[in-house]
Amino acid sequence: MPLHQGPATSPSEPVRRLALNPFFGEANPVGGMTEAPPHHRLPDGPLPPSSAYQLVHDELMLDGNSRLNLATFVTTWMEPQAGVLMSECRDKNMIDKDEYPRTAELERRCVAMLAHLWNAPDPATAVGCSTTGSSEACMLAGMALKRRWTKRNADRYPGAARPNLVMGVNVQVCWDKFCTFWEVEPRLVPMDGDRFHLDAESAAALCDENTIGVVAVLGSTFDGSYEPVAEICAALDALQERTGLDIPVHVDGASGGMVAPFLDDDLVWDFRLPRVSSINTSGHKYGLVYPGVGWALWRSPAELPEELVFRVNYLGGDMPTFALNFSRPGAQVVAQYYTFLRLGREGYRAVQQTSRDIARGLAERIEALGDFRLLTRGDQLPVFAFTTAPDVTSFNVFDVSRRLREHGWLVPAYTFPANREDLSVLRVVCRNGFSADLAGLLVEDLSRLLPELRSQSHPFTHDESAATSFHH
Repeated sequence: MPLHQGPATSPSEPVRRLALNPFFGEANPVGGMTEAPPHHRLPDGPLPPSSAYQLVHDELMLDGNSRLNLATFVTTWMEPQAGVLMSECRDKNMIDKDEYPRTAELERRCVAMLAHLWNAPDPATAVGCSTTGSSEACMLAGMALKRRWTKRNADRYPGAARPNLVMGVNVQVCWDKFCTFWEVEPRLVPMDGDRFHLDAESAAALCDENTIGVVAVLGSTFDGSYEPVAEICAALDALQERTGLDIPVHVDGASGGMVAPFLDDDLVWDFRLPRVSSINTSGHKYGLVYPGVGWALWRSPAELPEELVFRVNYLGGDMPTFALNFSRPGAQVVAQYYTFLRLGREGYRAVQQTSRDIARGLAERIEALGDFRLLTRGDQLPVFAFTTAPDVTSFNVFDVSRRLREHGWLVPAYTFPANREDLSVLRVVCRNGFSADLAGLLVEDLSRLLPELRSQSHPFTHDESAATSFHH
């Protein structure tokens, strides 16, 4: 064939057009200068990528600054290298383990690391999986508890027997969802006086032959406190001796599951307690990974009924799956493994200790202002709650939250549940990336606001709808 001479025939024009992807270049490059796309229906045609980017980018500038969000428990900062890894893996489907075997292997390694961290009797046989977060992990753990109870009570259920789940009124909303979706009666222990979470005596008192389990929260979202897991297990041990009822415990360690192992060596809360059958945590909270990953573990295969695990083969191999959803990106699982490798035990200890030190120091500085009373001090989770002092009548916690928002700080104000609806608080969550310098700036801004708040004749915000219940 002569040099530079094309083939004798060429593809037809319609076929040729199919080879072009609109994303490959700027279609109608001047359109972005003269046409405003609609907000609530698809535009008639494409925009240049630079125009589409700028429109979305500019609108997102009105979001709050995530680093100043002291409401969320979710990680808002990671190292650039973690971001690169996540970018490289965002197209990998976590469910497709046959196509992406190394990503699947990293998930298995993370499960093994957590089983070892939480003192499973045999980490090699402990079973677990990644999830989209602790909410899904709690749903899976609740499903396992109910299925095990159902099998033990096959002669009574379905029928007159109605399963129930015992927990404190302070549990995260995902447990309310679980009980609603899976038709389980929630038996909630209310708050009482200065007790803001579940206690052992109240938990055991609500258990009966229809109780599928007790949920103990290691790190309440309301005030950052740990529930007494070992005491709850001991009370259930005594209940079994008296009545024969064998009630398992699930530990919701959404936050504390990645704090206590590194900072509270003497605290026994995990699989060292034989009654603890399962544990969940949020990799995207104090696991230090961007949002989108949680973990659920069972102490042994016996705690996870085999019929709940589905096996699919149409993706190229026989793959077991236990999840509420199906496709999801593998990036967050890879980021979790990166963080485990990057920090190790001592690294995690240093990060979490820093967060706790900042929380405790910030709580003391806020208490020293004289206008507030601390409910907790950040010495368990790096989280503390506080309310106005008894003699403060010119402003309330909702006024404080509203005024701090004017300075960019998102500090939630909310009312406690039954039986402490009379108590309204502010809560501060200290996470990796919230430095001592930022804590100092928060105190400075709060100090500057107090003279104006003190000069008010009465609280500005009376509407309870102003409450911002950030429990995530």
